[in-house]
Amino acid sequence: MIHRTYLFTGLICAVLFAFTPAFGADPLSAGQKGLYEGITNNIIRAAEKMPEANYSFKPTPEVRSFGQLVGHLADYQYIFCSGAAGEKPPVTGIEDSKTSKADLVQALKDGYAYCDKIYSGMTDSKLAENAAVEGRPRAILTILTLTIAHNDEHYGNMVTYLRMKGIVPPSSERRPPAPTK
Repeated sequence: MIHRTYLFTGLICAVLFAFTPAFGADPLSAGQKGLYEGITNNIIRAAEKMPEANYSFKPTPEVRSFGQLVGHLADYQYIFCSGAAGEKPPVTGIEDSKTSKADLVQALKDGYAYCDKIYSGMTDSKLAENAAVEGRPRAILTILTLTIAHNDEHYGNMVTYLRMKGIVPPSSERRPPAPTK
């Protein structure tokens, strides 16, 4: 029985070791970056798909308009990623100051470009370091995970707004067939 346990443990270790090169030296930060890039792509495409006339659309008076959601997401890219970098947000107040689709989409892209630098320079050892967002100390891994979760949450809002206006959200679009060989 003990030999089987050692054999099983050794087998698990060998499998994990074998897959390490496939994920690179920093599998945690690579995984975070992949999740971040996927949701970023959907959010930017959703912001681009919504017609400008619908940027003021609110499903109910108590919630943000579509444009305010875009501005809020832009603001929080700076808030979360500057926290992870140990900096102050270089840009603030987008949600309250920008209203046109062109300005909001550009601000959103700029916010994601700022975060791209943080995710691209991340290592697994750096993820374990501490930083603070809005005065709350957290591990950088937690901050970047919160960024992704926050983006996912508000992409869900955007999907609802798009569907209410008869627009298919980016994540539900038909994908072109794979090229044949």
